[in-house]
Amino acid sequence: MDSNVTVIHTRFANDGSVREIGACPVGISLQDWFNALSRYPDKSYQALSGGRGIFQIDAGALGVIEDRLKKPAG
Repeated sequence: MDSNVTVIHTRFANDGSVREIGACPVGISLQDWFNALSRYPDKSYQALSGGRGIFQIDAGALGVIEDRLKKPAG
């Protein structure tokens, strides 16, 4: 695995909502963070068994994704 890749683990509740997700910025809901990572153009999500999944995202891109999420709309 490339050392510049950050692995973010996700766990889901039975209803499909996000129950846990790694690297979630303070002040951002778990679901909003999942949605922001899901919109990343690299399509780096991998579904796993047991209601889990991982994102493998370039470490430098995480800051960009977070900044876009925190910018006010408009």
